[in-house]
This record gives sequence, C-alpha cells and structure tokens, in this order.
Amino acid sequence: MQDLDFSQNLLRIINHKKTRLCVSLDLTNTQEFLKLADQLGPHVCMIKTHMDIISDFSWDLIEQLKKLAKKHDFLIFEDRKFADIGRTVKHQCAGGIYKIAQWADLINAHILPGEGIIQGLKEACSGTPAKLLLLAQMSSRDNFLTESYSQSCIALAQKYPDFIVGFIAQKKLLKNFWHLTPGVNLDVSAGKLGQQYRTPAQALREDGCDVIIVGEGIYGGKDPVKAARNYQEASWGS
Repeated sequence: MQDLDFSQNLLRIINHKKTRLCVSLDLTNTQEFLKLADQLGPHVCMIKTHMDIISDFSWDLIEQLKKLAKKHDFLIFEDRKFADIGRTVKHQCAGGIYKIAQWADLINAHILPGEGIIQGLKEACSGTPAKLLLLAQMSSRDNFLTESYSQSCIALAQKYPDFIVGFIAQKKLLKNFWHLTPGVNLDVSAGKLGQQYRTPAQALREDGCDVIIVGEGIYGGKDPVKAARNYQEASWGS
C-alpha cells in the first residue's frame, strides 16, 4: 500500500503555497545556506540538500533547518544518492555524523547494487517519516540510465510502495507516484558540460512531472528571491 501520509502532506503544501518548486541549495557554508533557506522558504514545496558538502557542518545546522521547514512549511530532501550494498547504506543513512534518517523527509538512491539497497535504507528509516525516491532517469546527455534500467526502477517501486514514493525522472513513469525532475531552467540555452535543460512548462505539462528541481538558476544569480518567485509562478502556472 502506498504511503498516503507523505503524499497528502506534499499535496497540501503544493496547493497551499501554490508552488511546485524544489530548490537545490548546493552551498558549502552554514550561514549562507540557512540565510538563503529562510529567504527562499516561502516560495518552495521542498529544499534539496547536500549536507556532505557543508564545510562547517554541525548538528545545529540540522536543527535550524528543521525550524525553517516548520516556519515556511516545506519538506527536506537530502540528495545523498545512495549507491552501495544494503548494509553500508543502512549505516550511511542512519548513522555517521549526518544521521540522515532522523531529519530528512526524502532520500534518494540508485538501484545499481540491487534490491538490497532498498531493504537497507528501509531498515535505516524504520520509525521515521523518511521516504525514498529512485533515480530512474537523468537530465545529462548520454547518461547510462537506459529504458531497461528505468523499468527496473518501476518494478521495485511497485514492490515497495510503502517506502518508495516516487522517482527522479524526466517524464512520468508510473501513476500515483511522485516525479521530481532536474534539468529545468527558464533559459534552456544555459546548459554546460552535457547538461540539458527544458522549461518548467515542458517538464510539468508536457512530460507529466510533479515537482521541478532548480539549483544554480536560483541561487547563482544576483537576486535569488526574485528568481525563486519566477520559478514558483512558472511551476504553478504550468
């Protein structure tokens, strides 16, 4: 049975805030990260993090981010991209210095190691609200996530619907699952190093995705708040 609590909560946030935007805060300094999370929080349904790139990481960062998530009503998505055997990812997710399962609403994983990675992550997240996305498709040119690979992701999602709530994908793959999509930019000519972009309208309306993920297109400009507002409006209008 699919997890309804997660889906109902995310849908509530999207409709209440009128946004399908997930901002990827790929910043390396705690102060800058928290400042921008506070500024952009009103315009997003979730914030995507890479905690292992924060150079001055401490547990206080997690506590402050959780407070901002409550203040602005957004979910926290840790983009760890787990890709190891079940026993290893269980420790990576539940333990170490980051203790991801204790604070992340969403995590994600490659299925390259096989079904054991899902079982390990599920054990790590037992007793927590954290749910899993599978990386089924990528936006970079000539990537190796083939159609057969994507179909394997679909099969595993159907097998673990109580834990897997969706995909990182370029198009809708499976009804009643969430589809978060990277490779979105209002300027589709901005791609570098093999990255391919499409507009919010293409990603949401044409490809059937649910949430757009935008990073540098927001935090890399002179006015991140204005950029976030533009993407929020573009996502809702689509």
